[in-house]
Amino acid sequence: MRKTLSKAILAAMLGMPLLASAAYPVIAVYKSASCGCCKAWIEHLEANGFTVKFSDVTDPGAYRAKAGIADEMGSCHTGMVVGYALEGHVPAAEIKRLLKEKPFAKGLAVPAMPLGSPGMEGPRKDPYDVLLVQANGRPTVYKHYN
Repeated sequence: MRKTLSKAILAAMLGMPLLASAAYPVIAVYKSASCGCCKAWIEHLEANGFTVKFSDVTDPGAYRAKAGIADEMGSCHTGMVVGYALEGHVPAAEIKRLLKEKPFAKGLAVPAMPLGSPGMEGPRKDPYDVLLVQANGRPTVYKHYN
């Protein structure tokens, strides 16, 4: 009886990380079919516990506009998760923080395509900001990366 109970507890403990990762909502990503860094960003999200459903679209900027993110904060893809926009190469850690804190905002943006951001790994890491796009459209620095 004790062995069976011990095995059941061990099995439950081993399964907990799987249940925790399944708790994240699905991220919908709208991207260009020809963009390789978008695919790398999706892989970063999946490696960090997110499920991603992506669509290759002819005009990813239309999804950015629909989400209320200004063009100057634009990048090559737009994601949506529980009503928040994710513009560009936003790190999974900041998405998790956003989902935990639930700010009154349009979403997060990493303008342009900074080297060293998720999906843009390369020979160097440039500093960049993850911006919180407030409900009024104004951005504030949510997290700075060096």
